[in-house]
Amino acid sequence: MADADGAGHPRKDHLGLPAAALLLGCCAFWGLQQVLVKATLAEMPAAFQAMLRFSASTLCLMAWCRVRGIALFDRDGSLWPGLLVGALFAGEMLCVFLGLQYIPASRLTVFLYASPLWAALILPWVIRSERLRALQWAGLLLAFLAVAYTLRDGLLRGQTEAQHWGDIFALASGLFWAMTTVTIRSSDRLMRASAEKLLFYQVGGATVFSAALSLILGDVWVSSFSPFAMASLALQAVVGGFASYLVWMWMLGRYPATKMGAFALSTPVFSVLFGVLWLGETV
Repeated sequence: MADADGAGHPRKDHLGLPAAALLLGCCAFWGLQQVLVKATLAEMPAAFQAMLRFSASTLCLMAWCRVRGIALFDRDGSLWPGLLVGALFAGEMLCVFLGLQYIPASRLTVFLYASPLWAALILPWVIRSERLRALQWAGLLLAFLAVAYTLRDGLLRGQTEAQHWGDIFALASGLFWAMTTVTIRSSDRLMRASAEKLLFYQVGGATVFSAALSLILGDVWVSSFSPFAMASLALQAVVGGFASYLVWMWMLGRYPATKMGAFALSTPVFSVLFGVLWLGETV
């Protein structure tokens, strides 16, 4: 039976067909998104690209909230856990952008989407309703074995030091994502906050941290890009950093995180497909 979250919205125990279709659309774009980032690295350095993307996403979100009358700066006690979520999300995204400099988008996405595995292992110890059934544990075990095999395959192929760093960034991005999910689900104040406010903490935090890293790395902040780079950035910002994440945060407050996470494991499939077809990556 469904209960309610802290904001009074009905919570459901299972993903219905509309919710599953919505998640599938998000996952398909997220698979494409990593390919877009990598294809744009030739014109925009990683941290600089992340800064532009998330600053634009933050502006889109603020405009959305202004039109809908959604408060972002009201005092609801969510500031400190919200800042933690922002820092964790920034860590995840910066690891993604930096990792894509060294390894194929498809490979990075496989490691990034190990995040639901880490979250599924941690959440049952924090939230009783998130406990997994035997079949779900079996699925997680298979997924862990797949990640381990991918790492082993890279070692046997004699990866370069740069490629090892790419794998490290990719695994770290998944861990950051998992900790973001755990922090949100275990904080009553964040669970009572609107999806828009949760997303604001994340994209706002990513903007600040990526700008700082870009300055530290000495990136040149240019303002002239090719039509492709501008289109890529627009898609990343509006669909990737705003609309799809807003949908995910909205659903996270209404559906079990473990089931959503398991469903999101389809994203690497899309990433491999787009990486092979667009960038000519090998599987």
